[in-house]
Amino acid sequence: MSRLDRLRERLQEPLLVTNPVSVRYLVDFVSSNGTLLVEEERVRLYTDFRYASAARAVAGVEFVETARFVLGDVAKLLEGRFGIESDHLTVSQWEVLRAGGLELVPHRGLVEGLRAVKEESELDAMRRACASSDRAYAALAEERFVGRTEKELAWTMERLLRENGGDGLAFELAVGAGPNGALPHVEPGEAVIEQGQLVVVDAGCVVDGYCSDCTRTFATGPVEDELRRIYDVCLDAQLRSLDAVRAGAHGAAVDKVSRDVIGDEGLGEFYGHGVGPGVGLQVHEAPALRPESTDTLEPGNCVTVEPGIYLPGRAGVRIEDLVVVTDDGCEVLTHFPKELVTVR
Repeated sequence: MSRLDRLRERLQEPLLVTNPVSVRYLVDFVSSNGTLLVEEERVRLYTDFRYASAARAVAGVEFVETARFVLGDVAKLLEGRFGIESDHLTVSQWEVLRAGGLELVPHRGLVEGLRAVKEESELDAMRRACASSDRAYAALAEERFVGRTEKELAWTMERLLRENGGDGLAFELAVGAGPNGALPHVEPGEAVIEQGQLVVVDAGCVVDGYCSDCTRTFATGPVEDELRRIYDVCLDAQLRSLDAVRAGAHGAAVDKVSRDVIGDEGLGEFYGHGVGPGVGLQVHEAPALRPESTDTLEPGNCVTVEPGIYLPGRAGVRIEDLVVVTDDGCEVLTHFPKELVTVR
């Protein structure tokens, strides 16, 4: 059954798909300015002149050329009752559609729920993206860290990702050395990497539209005993969480495994994020592994497992793998070693 047919089974009224990622998923049309109307018997694609040639080439879709403000024309061309993606449509866009006389029905997760279970072609792209990341990390481990800035190291990793098969970055790389490693979403800056520090590197690339995501923490020579301890605790939490990932497991329960391990070592206050999101065409999508998650894992889900420990002003550790959920466990897609690697 096609993706569009599976979506139709979920619909009670025609759906206006405005999220570009979901448009790409449904009809393989890539743009920054398109709206897809999915009805029971037809599919219409609205976009402007810049994307007209690509839109005409989409099989099984009726192309409607619009002005640059697509939804302004959609509001004039349509009438009746339509579902909308409430997590993507802005308030101002809602107002434009309503002013045109459309009756709008908010929905959440209609396309995202389909995207959460990956097809084999999607998994193949993600395996290739992760293989590119593995090769890039192996090359990075041979690079000099000490004396370079975080920003320099981030540029090096970006180059290595592209040289090893990545089409581009999945997200902005994070490199945090020493105290900056305690910032989970650190932006690489001018801080110079020093001897005896932990360095957190969070990187991923895109292959055929699908993302890899992997974090490793390196040591620039011998580190303090306490820093070695938090690394070992984080690794234990990560490995136990991987063991908990399987079809039928609840997202909150998998998260709790990592939280219990870190909490039992008296470090719970230094672990403030969930153990991981879903990954696919985006690096944060369904399902989620976090305390408030209501998701139940299914075969074909792709999630990260990335506990972290962050000591303010001192150092941070995060260890992350991307995995595919299976009936009896998970397939780990990222394979660069997780033992503490010492670099120069």
